[in-house]
Amino acid sequence: MSDSQSRPSSRDPVSSPTRPSSRDTVPSPTRPSAKDTGPSPSQPPAVPPDWPGELEHFALVRQIIAENILRSEAECRQRHAQVQELYRRINGGDVELYNQLMTAASLEEHALSSLRKNRAALEKPYFGRIDYKEASAPVPQQVYIGKNGVFRDRTEVLIADWRSPIASVYYENELGPGEYGLADEAPIPIDLKGKRTYDVEGGVLRGCYDSDVAANDALLIQYLSRNRDAVLGEIIATIQKEQNAIIRESPFANLIVQGVAGSGKTTVAMHRISYLLYNYRHRFESNEYCIVGSSDLLLNYITAGLPELDVPNIRHLRMDQLFARLCEKDWNPKYRTVPPDGSAPRRCSLEFMRELELFLAQKREQYIDCSPLEDPQLGVILPASGTRTLLRENPAVSVCTLLSMLDERAKTRIRFLLAGCDRDEIQKKLREYAGHYRGLRPRTNARALYLEFLESMQEKICQASPGPEAGRESRETLRAHLAALGRKEWDLYDMAALALIHYRIFQKEPNQAFGLLFLDEAQDFGIGAYYVLRQLLPASYFTVMGDVSQNINYDTGLNDWYELQKLFLTGPKDKFLLLQKSYRNTIEISRYAGRILEHANGGRYRIEPVIRHGLPVSEKSFWSDLEMAQYAASLIGEIRSRGHRTVAVICREQADEKHARELLSPLTPLREGENENFAEGTAVLPIRLVKGLEFDAVILWNLRLEQNLASPREAKLFYVAATRALHELHVLSC
Repeated sequence: MSDSQSRPSSRDPVSSPTRPSSRDTVPSPTRPSAKDTGPSPSQPPAVPPDWPGELEHFALVRQIIAENILRSEAECRQRHAQVQELYRRINGGDVELYNQLMTAASLEEHALSSLRKNRAALEKPYFGRIDYKEASAPVPQQVYIGKNGVFRDRTEVLIADWRSPIASVYYENELGPGEYGLADEAPIPIDLKGKRTYDVEGGVLRGCYDSDVAANDALLIQYLSRNRDAVLGEIIATIQKEQNAIIRESPFANLIVQGVAGSGKTTVAMHRISYLLYNYRHRFESNEYCIVGSSDLLLNYITAGLPELDVPNIRHLRMDQLFARLCEKDWNPKYRTVPPDGSAPRRCSLEFMRELELFLAQKREQYIDCSPLEDPQLGVILPASGTRTLLRENPAVSVCTLLSMLDERAKTRIRFLLAGCDRDEIQKKLREYAGHYRGLRPRTNARALYLEFLESMQEKICQASPGPEAGRESRETLRAHLAALGRKEWDLYDMAALALIHYRIFQKEPNQAFGLLFLDEAQDFGIGAYYVLRQLLPASYFTVMGDVSQNINYDTGLNDWYELQKLFLTGPKDKFLLLQKSYRNTIEISRYAGRILEHANGGRYRIEPVIRHGLPVSEKSFWSDLEMAQYAASLIGEIRSRGHRTVAVICREQADEKHARELLSPLTPLREGENENFAEGTAVLPIRLVKGLEFDAVILWNLRLEQNLASPREAKLFYVAATRALHELHVLSC
C-alpha cells in the first residue's frame, strides 16, 4: 500500500475515532428470511439469553480497537519522523545509518499495518464466534473471529484472524468432536460446544444467530442480495465449507478446481492467496506468488479485491506475458502478440509439443560432442561414457548448461591428472582447454530453431500428402502462420513453444521466480501451454481454477480436464475438486442458465443455486437495432433506479460491441476502455472479455436462446454471457 493511502499527513488527516458507547449497540437483533432478504424488525428472532452480554462485549471490543487506533496513530507519526530524520542524515553523508534506516522503515510499515487493520475492524470487529474445548486444555475457550486479527496490549488476541488455523473450526466443523490445524501439521482435536454468527453493520451489532454451519443461510442470502461491491466486502463472513476446504488446502500440492459459473472460483483463489501468505510466510515470499489470467480486464478485477484481504502487491500476468518472461532474452519486445490463427488447434496440442521435444532431443545430440576428450600428454581427459552418463542423468538441463558442466568436469579432471605438477604447467593446460565445450554452443537462437522446426513440419505434411490437393489446407494454414511469424506476430502457443526451446537449449539457471501460480479461467488455454509450464516450472505448485462449460476457445481451450489431470495430479497431495453451488445468480437466472448448460456440457456439471429469488429473465425482440438500443438505454436507467451500480451490455463479438457502443453512447453514459475496473457504470463488452467477471445486471445484445443452443461451441458462449448477472438478466434480439 502506498504512503498516500496509509500514512498520516496534513493532506490525509487521520481521524481520531470516537469511543463507542452502549447506545451504538443497543438495537435488538433482526433476522432476514429467505423471502425477505433485508432485516425485518417486525420479525425478530428469539433474543438469546446472553444478548445483553453480547452488547456489552461488542462495545468493549470497539473501545479497545479505538484505543489501538489512537496508539497506532501516535506510533506512525513517531516512526515516520524517525525515518525522515535518518533519510536526512544519510543524504548528508552519514551512510553508516543505512541499516538503522531499514529497521526504522520496517517498524513504520508494521505500525501502518496495525493501524490499517484496527481501522478496518472498528466498523465490523467480528462476524463469528466459536466455543470449544481442546482435549489437552482444562477449561473451555471462546474465540471471536473477524476479517482482521486484533490484539489487546499487543500480546493478547482479542479477535482471531479468519485465516488463522483455529478459524477453520467456524467454517468447517459441526457441533461435537472435530479438529483444526494447518494442512501440513498434526491436527488438534477439539469438542465444539457452540457456533455463533453475528450481523454487524456500520459499527452496530444487529443480531446474532446460533447455528451448526458457517454463515447462516438467511445471512448469506442477505449479503448475496446486495450489489457486487457489497458482496465482495462481506464474503469472508459467508465462506462456505466447500470453498473453505480449497482455501486451506496445503500449498505443497497441485489443485484443479472445476466450478460452475458463480461458484466463487475467483473469490476462492483470492482468499487462498491471502490464507497462504498469512500462514506460510516463512516458506514463500509474496514475490513468489503469481496470478495468471487471459486478459488485463480479468486480472484487474481480481487484483482490485486483494487489498481488502490484506494481500500486498502480488504479481499478475496474462498467460502470454508469463511465457514472454520464461523466454528471457529469447523474447524480443518488438514482437507483437496476436490471437491464435487457424493452425493453433494443432499447435496447442500435446502431439505438437511432443514432436517439438523430439526435434529438440535431436538438436541436443547434435550440439553436445559425446566423443572422448583426449590430450597427447594426459591421455583421456573425459571418456565418452562419462559424457553420455551426464546427459542421461540430467534430462531437464539445457544444452548450454550441460556444456558448461562438461567444461567444469574437464577442469577438475586436468587438475587431478596433473596433481603434483608445477602450478604454471597446470594453468597452461587449463588455458589450453578453457571453454572447449562452451565453444560448441549453438550459433543460433530460439526463434530460428522454432522456424526450422515449423518448416520441417511443413516438409512432413508435403511428404505425407504428395498430391496437388492432398494436405493442401494444412500446407496453406502452416504457410500463412510462417508468414505471420515473419511479420513478428506471435500467438500464445508460439510463445509457449519458444519458451520450451529456450528452456531445453539456452537456459542457464533454473527459473525460481515462481513458487505458487494461480490460474483463473484455466479452460481458456490449450493443453500444450500447460505442458510447457509443467516442464519449465517443475518445482512450482499450481492452483488451477476453471469451468470447462465456459470454454469460449472451443478449438484450443479445454473441453474436459482429463489430460490436465494426468499432467498435474501426480503427487499424493494433488487433488481434483468440485464447486457446484452457484452463489452469484438468482433462482430465475440459474434456471435459465441451466437450460443452456445442458447443451454446453451434456449435463456433466450441473448448477446447484442458492435459494435467492429475483426478477424473471426477460426476453424481447425488436424490428431494428435502433429500436433495441433505445429500449436498452431506457432499461439501463430503470436498472440504475433500482440501486444497481454495475451494468454490462454483452455482445457476441468485438464487431457487435463496436456497433452497440455507437448506438448506445448518444443515449446513455458508457464506460470506456477494456482495462478499467468496472466498480460502477455501464460497460459494453464482447463475451471473450467478461470471463470471470460479474455485474449487478446484464443485458445480452442481440443474442437468441434457440440459435445459441445449436452446438456446444455456441452454447458455451451464451452460458458465459448469461451467468455474469447477479440480480437481473435481460435478453434482447433484433
